[in-house]
Amino acid sequence: MGELFGLEAEYVMLICFGFMFVLLVYVIIISIRLSSLRKRYMRMINGASVDNMEQLLLQVQEGLNEQKAESAKASASIHSMRQMMMKMTSKVGIRRYNAFNDGGSDLSFTIAMLNEEQDGVVVTGIHSREQMYVYAKPVEKGQSSYTLSPEEREAITQTLKQS
Repeated sequence: MGELFGLEAEYVMLICFGFMFVLLVYVIIISIRLSSLRKRYMRMINGASVDNMEQLLLQVQEGLNEQKAESAKASASIHSMRQMMMKMTSKVGIRRYNAFNDGGSDLSFTIAMLNEEQDGVVVTGIHSREQMYVYAKPVEKGQSSYTLSPEEREAITQTLKQS
């Protein structure tokens, strides 16, 4: 046969066939990857045609806006609940004691019921042999406009220690 670039034609044809075989393998690999990518794309758009892609994106955007609005409502509701909880009675301090030294047991008591802002009430029950007296005193910011006994102050202090 003849020579091409100083090589025998058989060698040139063999090199060309080898190169074509490599290209054929490369085309098959690319076709497989393209098929896989096409399947993933079809799954992503749920079989929707390309004409519906704009509608699909609009629906997704609308859903996202609805979720943002719901999230804002939930945040406002949670903030409102937290404000209400700050005003709820959440801390209780109890002190039992013997009000009179002439015997008996610890039947007298003081209960402090306060909220997070240290507002609430102190209830004191003094028990003697013949009678029982119950007193209630308002508390604002941990203080009362009425004179507090040491036991009442101790009950309020117990509520301050609670977190």
